[in-house]
Amino acid sequence: MNTATVRVLIVEDSLTVRRRLHEALSADAAITVVGEAADGIEAVELCRRLRPDVVTMDVVLPGISGLAATERIMSETPTPILVVSAGERSEVFTTYDALAAGAMEVMDKPHGDASDQGWGERLCAAVRLLARVPVVTRRRRSPDRTPQQSPLTSPPARRRSIDVVAVGASTGGPGAVAELLRALPAGFGPPILLVQHIANDQFVVAFSDWLAGRGSRPVSYAQGGEAVSRLAGQVVMAPPDRHLVVRGGLLRLTAEPPRHYCRPSVDVLFESVTADYGDRAAGCLLTGMGRDGAGGLLALRRAGAPTFAQSEETCVVYGMPRAAVELDAAEHRLSPAGISERLAALTGAEATGKPWRRES
Repeated sequence: MNTATVRVLIVEDSLTVRRRLHEALSADAAITVVGEAADGIEAVELCRRLRPDVVTMDVVLPGISGLAATERIMSETPTPILVVSAGERSEVFTTYDALAAGAMEVMDKPHGDASDQGWGERLCAAVRLLARVPVVTRRRRSPDRTPQQSPLTSPPARRRSIDVVAVGASTGGPGAVAELLRALPAGFGPPILLVQHIANDQFVVAFSDWLAGRGSRPVSYAQGGEAVSRLAGQVVMAPPDRHLVVRGGLLRLTAEPPRHYCRPSVDVLFESVTADYGDRAAGCLLTGMGRDGAGGLLALRRAGAPTFAQSEETCVVYGMPRAAVELDAAEHRLSPAGISERLAALTGAEATGKPWRRES
């Protein structure tokens, strides 16, 4: 990448929105628009020919959809993709599909009203950030079957029952979390507490519905006060702008300061789970930028809990898992499906039911 400028390809079928994107990006001296595509086929071709540093992607396109274009770009010429999407519910679901296909981040389109104040600056900031993120590869579809264990001392092989699983994810997380949940057998009982970083609150509301639609496991946002022991088989997520913690076996939501610039924070969740459950918990840190969750995963491992980091070759961004590996916080380094397989084996759930249905 040219260190002087970030080279951007704009993919948008609306001429009006395309001009607005071009205008906003061109106002930043550190960004150069190298091409524009009005349909999905042209987007794939221009990405192959121009090799931009970042792609801004609309998801509703003629020819092939933005989702299909994202899948092809990430498999043929992996490039950081920023989905620029409208907030309609049907489009939000497609946006999450694109994130699951390898797109890195999402932001809203301009609305043409007072809410657009600062929109151009946010767009440019997102583009500059993504340009610095190395794209490892498109996630492999075949789960690895052989767990990689840390060379240092692991917790005892014989464990007590796992009462709760804590999961953290950021960039690339929607697809990784969906893969992990799909691979769990129906008989897997421990509740799953999830922190997923999503930069734009507009797209958070429908995420639980999207994730539930990827399988048959109930998914909801925490309300506060729920007893963890009564959440068997469920996935409960941290809501926007609140930390999710466990205290005395109950879920709590707090507005304490962000950790690693994040609220909700994975570290905050992991540390509270460590305090409440110790070796009766399990921790999983998936794809994402930054270090959030690495310290908390180390706390879980030191307490004797099984800990997992997503393997580098299956990550969209190997940031948070790398930080955990560097701390020796991850006992196992596996694909999301491989993590599920090991969790099921630890709890004896692998023989208690059929796996989640997979989408065709």
